[in-house]
Amino acid sequence: MTDNTSFGDRVVAAGFAAGWKLVPLLPERPTAAVFRFLADRVWSRRGRSVRRLESNLARVTGLDAGSAEVRELSRAGMRSYFRYFHEIFRLPSMSAGEIVRRTHVIGAEHIHDTVAAGRGVVLALPHMGNWDEAGAWLVAVGHPFTTVAERLKPESLFRRYVAFREGLGMEVLPLTGGDGHNFGTLATRVRKGGVVCLPAERDLTKSGVEVSFFGAATKVPAGPPLLAVQTGAALLPATVYNVGRDWGIHIHAELPVPAEGTRQEKVAALAQGLADVFEKGISEHPEDWHMLQRLWLEDLSR
Repeated sequence: MTDNTSFGDRVVAAGFAAGWKLVPLLPERPTAAVFRFLADRVWSRRGRSVRRLESNLARVTGLDAGSAEVRELSRAGMRSYFRYFHEIFRLPSMSAGEIVRRTHVIGAEHIHDTVAAGRGVVLALPHMGNWDEAGAWLVAVGHPFTTVAERLKPESLFRRYVAFREGLGMEVLPLTGGDGHNFGTLATRVRKGGVVCLPAERDLTKSGVEVSFFGAATKVPAGPPLLAVQTGAALLPATVYNVGRDWGIHIHAELPVPAEGTRQEKVAALAQGLADVFEKGISEHPEDWHMLQRLWLEDLSR
């Protein structure tokens, strides 16, 4: 079989492998400073990803993309993004007690009470803060869950990411290249009263649902709202952010499935409900929203 992995992909994979091996062996504060320094270097070069982040943040804040305020916010955003990578390298060496102690949660009862009542839960969240740490917290408080992961390149990096998340107690299904039955597997998990966690503000398929998000059209994944409609599971939006050296999670109240309308109309209504909650959470913590890609339809069409 021909190896199509590029040199750059191999370097990235090697870097992640070294990170998971070496970073936990070194003191936390000096390594955190190194990652912050790297974030500032990337930010100062103002490459494509940084410019895209600034464009996205400008839409979120209503400020001009070239303003000093957005520029400073993008630096904070890059520091938050690089902090995520520093933390995932350390997470496997953290105890469950430390993870729980350092995670400040609003609305945990929405999960605990729903599961205790025998209903499944679909947690939907945007790409904010450290979602892997949030997952580790969820496992630590007694709710192992199933998620779906984008298939990264090279394959070795994807396998390492899966192994990392499985090591934290998650069940990981590949977005592509699996058995093709992801939705059925997720539906089975929640019908049995389990928990599913899914990213929900950026559509990586061709079946997304169009919503209004910060005043412009985009598409979000259909999976989370469709699972709620099909299975009766509780759809709980969640936002994740940093709190000093610790982490915050806001688990919002259940979005109820509309009583009237077609399945498509119900899914659309729930998708817009998710977008509305995400808007509020991102507005409160814009520096922790890691959206370095095009998101809105008018940007994608260019």
